[in-house]
Amino acid sequence: MRIERVVAQLKKELSYIVTQEIKDPRLGLITITRIVMTPDLKEATIFFSSLDDKRQALETLQRAKGYIRSSLARRIRMKFIPVLDFRIDDGLEYSQHISDLIDEINKDHKG
Repeated sequence: MRIERVVAQLKKELSYIVTQEIKDPRLGLITITRIVMTPDLKEATIFFSSLDDKRQALETLQRAKGYIRSSLARRIRMKFIPVLDFRIDDGLEYSQHISDLIDEINKDHKG
């Protein structure tokens, strides 16, 4: 239960930090989609999606890790602020691709 609370708080705070505090135009419009924490709460893998250049956003987030962690430390009361690992979440694109394939199959089947 504690991990879920920490993940929810981290997601809320990270979303605010990357959308409101980081003023780098290379970041573009991103959304934190999910966070996976280690059981000891010392590492967090943050998945995000972006409408812009995902690789550029990933590089920007990786460069801003120190700032993001220090901002989290000011906003969240935790014994340890987790080490952050940002990753691109391709799940939404994959879901859309599967949906498009199903639509195409249904269209061919009706025709």
